[in-house]
Amino acid sequence: MTVVDTRSTAAELPGGWSSFVLGQVGSTELKVLRMDGRVLEAESHDAAEALMVMDGALHLMAGGIEVEVRAGEMYIVAAGVEHAVLPGSRGTLVIIEHSSNAP
Repeated sequence: MTVVDTRSTAAELPGGWSSFVLGQVGSTELKVLRMDGRVLEAESHDAAEALMVMDGALHLMAGGIEVEVRAGEMYIVAAGVEHAVLPGSRGTLVIIEHSSNAP
């Protein structure tokens, strides 16, 4: 495995909120994406996921609570918790989540 520059990888993606799988460890995927300020509708997952902001800030509504996650911070969304991206989220985000494509 080589060293991965998450910011450069996110900058090269075709558009905001288009993720790229950096790697997989067991049944866990690490994905990177570029946040572009747009709102994303609420969703929930069967497994918890970690949202790690590399630069910029993520504005999130999780379980009815507004949360700001800044560069260098991580927020773990518990399984089954509805969460949505609020306006103004910009920067590089790494998502760590269970993969349905795990071997």
